[in-house]
Amino acid sequence: MKTARSNIRKLYAFSFLQMTLFPMAIITLFWKDHIGLSLTQILLLQGILSISMVVMEYPSGYISDRIGYRVSLTLASLLGLIGWGIYTVATSFTHVMAAEILLGTSLAFISGSDSALLYESLKQEGAELQYERHQGRMGGYAQVGEALGAIFAGVLYAYAPLLPFILQIGVWFLALLLTRFMVEPPREITPHPGHLAEAWRIARYAFAENKNLRYTILLNTVLGIASFYPVWLIQPYMQHAGVPLTWFGPVWCGANLTVAFFSLTSHRANGFLGERFMVLLFLVLIFVGYLGLGLVGGVSGFLFYYLLTSMRGLRGPMMLNLTQKECPSANRAGILSLQSLCFRVLFVSTGPLVGVLADRGGVRQAFLYLLLGFLVVLPPLAYLFFRNHSAVK
Repeated sequence: MKTARSNIRKLYAFSFLQMTLFPMAIITLFWKDHIGLSLTQILLLQGILSISMVVMEYPSGYISDRIGYRVSLTLASLLGLIGWGIYTVATSFTHVMAAEILLGTSLAFISGSDSALLYESLKQEGAELQYERHQGRMGGYAQVGEALGAIFAGVLYAYAPLLPFILQIGVWFLALLLTRFMVEPPREITPHPGHLAEAWRIARYAFAENKNLRYTILLNTVLGIASFYPVWLIQPYMQHAGVPLTWFGPVWCGANLTVAFFSLTSHRANGFLGERFMVLLFLVLIFVGYLGLGLVGGVSGFLFYYLLTSMRGLRGPMMLNLTQKECPSANRAGILSLQSLCFRVLFVSTGPLVGVLADRGGVRQAFLYLLLGFLVVLPPLAYLFFRNHSAVK
């Protein structure tokens, strides 16, 4: 008989497939050179992607808690398959927007569902204390998948611009097949007077009643956005620095292997340093990384990006573990989706402005503006996190 424990290796494989993104290392170039988009339009596209996720993020998590995590992952795989399929015939901003909306909805159904399924699967075995380690492994497999997908991306794109997208369709077909073999762990769903009332109650618990959870979500949101902007700015940054196109794949591969390595070792680093010093380390890596990207030009400048990918790998398992500890089982995916919702709202509200700054003043100048913003926001937010989170060591 299949057990919930069998989900763990399947979730590793799903994370690997989900992030094996053949187009990602060249997607900005594809948008610019093949579709004809400006950096402002590209950041606007990401804003639209985030809006679709904002609209679907919390509802998808709430639905996932009700219909099951496995069903949500199956639906996400199907939407991903269709979204990447649209890219193979896309010729305009509208086509790309349609694809991004579908992909955004797909990500919304994955967000929270995979981590919730992992936690509940471990809980069935009485192994919740192993969650951070397994979450780190999921993150590691995901980044290895993205690294392998990226390593030949430049060569594939140079040979045939649509080839990375065709391969991506095959990846999501495999993910769809994999979800059919997952097991839904039994959970007790508390009766409630109505879906809207229950959704509001969960949000009130996360942001008003539980201060530990509130500041964990807010800090994780800003740390996440700090590692997200460079993902979309690093390609034009390297292009302006004269990095050969054939290097884009290996550079992207190296960045994702960095995330994978630090994600896999996050629980060990946390055990050695403790949450307090881990958060301080995150701040240092962000400040030095953005300062270097803004001040250092030439081919070597993008190496500061690796400091931010290191932070991203260390942050994910630790911060997710802190969030999971505060989540009741019946609403686990919903609360995790609320955390992702905060991230998407922040990106939607700031992304187009960053695109305008990059178009008008250059990518390096945009990195310096972002550095100033993080200098203002992150230290007081970290202070509030330390003061209100009783679990922080």
